[in-house]
Amino acid sequence: MTKPRIIFLSQLFDPEPTLKGLAFVKALAAHGFEIEVVTGFPNYPGGKVYPGHRIRPIRREEMEGIAVTRLAIYPSHDRSALRRIACYLSFFFTSLFYLLFRARRADLVYVYYPSLTAGLSAAAAKLFRRTPILLDIQDMWPDSLGATGMVSSRAFLGLVNFFCGLLYRACDHIIVLSPGFRDLLISRGVPAAKISVVYNWTEETAGSEVGRRPAAFAAEDRFRLLFAGNMGAAQDLGVVLEAAQIVGARDPGIAFYFMGSGLELDPLKAQARALGLQNVRFLPRVPMAEVQNYLAAADCLLVHLRDDPLFRVTIPSKTQAYLHAGKPVLMAVRGDAAALIEAAGAGLCATPGDSADIAEKILALAALPPEDLADLGRRGRSYYDQNLSKARGIAQTAALALLHRRAG
Repeated sequence: MTKPRIIFLSQLFDPEPTLKGLAFVKALAAHGFEIEVVTGFPNYPGGKVYPGHRIRPIRREEMEGIAVTRLAIYPSHDRSALRRIACYLSFFFTSLFYLLFRARRADLVYVYYPSLTAGLSAAAAKLFRRTPILLDIQDMWPDSLGATGMVSSRAFLGLVNFFCGLLYRACDHIIVLSPGFRDLLISRGVPAAKISVVYNWTEETAGSEVGRRPAAFAAEDRFRLLFAGNMGAAQDLGVVLEAAQIVGARDPGIAFYFMGSGLELDPLKAQARALGLQNVRFLPRVPMAEVQNYLAAADCLLVHLRDDPLFRVTIPSKTQAYLHAGKPVLMAVRGDAAALIEAAGAGLCATPGDSADIAEKILALAALPPEDLADLGRRGRSYYDQNLSKARGIAQTAALALLHRRAG
């Protein structure tokens, strides 16, 4: 029989850092689909086109047996709302043209949704080509635009909300990453039967150096707390630096490591210098395979987001990576993410934005015997394997793709 053909539409794709990239597409193809990826030219998170790539109207390539079509975009991921909107809109227009006039007939368009405009191009193309849409929502618009400070205009956010409503009506089914996302969509009029919760997972390949202490980790540190990932306004990590000041005055053997990049990295470094923090170290971004080495060598892993209604219904992707690493987690996020850590019994939850509470929870974890810390990590890993694994998530996604593909 002919394999069902899927167009995987996403503005982000390898070599850009994204959860559902090449490894996800290959795993989905292994379930019996023919897949074409339609994406832009890689420029995230820096907003500069990656070395070895040059923007042109269209470029076709093959990545490990997967057909990839790259379309021209306006690259930008800086603080300018206008330039970032231009980036999203450019992909809307180039992907819409491609879906209408260049793409082969597909049985399903799978929209991976870090941005609204990718979904809208699929919805507009559906008016003419009638291709069913499976929408995978990773970022709740317009809520995320306001929560991250990217856009403050109520009129603009209202316009975005209107287009979101159009997209939800146009798609055939919606995948969300948390029960809170599902409840939020239902409250906005999306039928419950149209929404499925498929928890995100993490890449599960172990790095070659797992078990060895990375050279960047100082040997004299008694207890290492690690934050790994994007450092932006939403992470509100200045509060964590304030907690580091409190902790340092009571236990100088506890070290705070911040690994990654982002728009707030330089301001955070400046804040650490201004506070005279001797227990804070900043590490650069490393490849995903190396990240796992750092996670495994840390004593505790931190998640922190500003206390915002949107973040109470989301689960930061690093949560799954932390649980898979088998290390205690300090979850300073309210809502679904905290409920996950509590259900797993994998660590402690702190009040986001409250430096004193965060400091107390860190001190409490650092005071635990090594066997108790190890037990927290084991429980987290066991919960991940049973409820959040990649195999489980891929199987759920493949079943939904088969169910909602074009009939006949």
